[in-house]
This record gives sequence, C-alpha cells and structure tokens, in this order.
Amino acid sequence: MNKQERVTFVINTLKELYPTIPIPLDHKDPYTLLIAVLLSAQCTDVRVNQITPLLFARADNPYDMIKMTVEEIKDIIRPCGLSPMKSKGIHGLSHILINKHGGKVPQSFEFLEELPAVGHKTASVVMSQSFGVPAFPVDTHIHRLMYRWNLTNGKNVVQTEKDAKRIFPEETWNDLHLQIIWYGREYSPARAWDLEKDIITKTIGRKTVITTYLKNKKI
Repeated sequence: MNKQERVTFVINTLKELYPTIPIPLDHKDPYTLLIAVLLSAQCTDVRVNQITPLLFARADNPYDMIKMTVEEIKDIIRPCGLSPMKSKGIHGLSHILINKHGGKVPQSFEFLEELPAVGHKTASVVMSQSFGVPAFPVDTHIHRLMYRWNLTNGKNVVQTEKDAKRIFPEETWNDLHLQIIWYGREYSPARAWDLEKDIITKTIGRKTVITTYLKNKKI
C-alpha cells in the first residue's frame, strides 16, 4: 500500500471498530472537561474519573472552585499525581476565567494556552470535544501508533501532531484522535502487545517494528 492507501485503511478500520466513540473523561461542560484533562497528565483516565466526582461535588465551576483553598484541592486530587502543580493550576485558572472571561472557558487556543497548567494538548482536547473545533491532540497512544503504522518518524508529540494533521483530512480529526486512543488501549498497547489482534499494525505496520516484535517473541 502507498501512504494514501494506508491512511484510508486506518480511517475505515477505526470507523468500523468505533462507529460511536465513547469520551474517555467524564464531564458535563467545558469547565469540567478542562479540569479533567488537566488532571489526566501522567495519570490514567480511570483514576481521573474516580477523583473528579469528589472534586466536582465541592466545585464544578470556577466560582465555587476559588472558594476552596489550594490545599483543599490538592488533598482531593492527590491520587492523580503532580497534585501541588495541578492544584495551583486549577485554582489559578479559575480566577483567570472569572476575571478575564466572565467565568466561561474561552473558545480559543491562544486564551486556553495562557491558562496555568494548560498546555497545547489540553487546549486541543477542549477545543475539539467541547467546541467542535478541528484539533488533533496527541497523547502517548497516538504517538506510539502513528510510529508503528509508519505514518510519522516523529521523535516527539509535536512532530507527530504535525504529521497527523498533514495526512488525515481535517474533518476526521476530532473523531480520529479518540478512535486511535481507544484502538491503542484495546489492540496495540505498549506492553503485552499481541500483533495477531492488532489488525492495523499487522497490515500496514513499520517493518522494523514488526521484525523486532517477532524477534522478541522467539526469545
């Protein structure tokens, strides 16, 4: 297959596997999604979904969040890791949303990325999932799979995102980044990977990746 055929194969296979796409992080509006994505840094979505109900029971909007102290936020979110930085970020961005944006999450990459503890990936998730703006947030699953599928040589997520946006049609981005995440978890994980179940990598995968897999399997 040439590159365009591989891209089409990926899109069609994922559409078949995930015709309806579950959202990984539980939330009810742009603010709760923003907080959930912020908490997900170096933490599993499962853990985040266990912690956010406790936090949102106390504060599910910026006005209630700033009534809490940074310490109180930190105590609740501690199981998610990086709690000192995340609690300061949540408290700080809530103040900024109130003072600068009328308590609303801004529909702008620029304004989102100005918020404390909010990077490009977090902004991209909020823009795509809350506001329907085409974006391609790249996490570790997407980074791994794009390399396995020989669709990027990206050494980092920045390059992988550029490559993904270049090769996939813009109208597919918002569904596709979620479909790839689910596929990575279910069929092409970093550990305990079974190539036989991973139809996409088995069909279009990078030769060196498949060769290394087979060699390690024999050992």
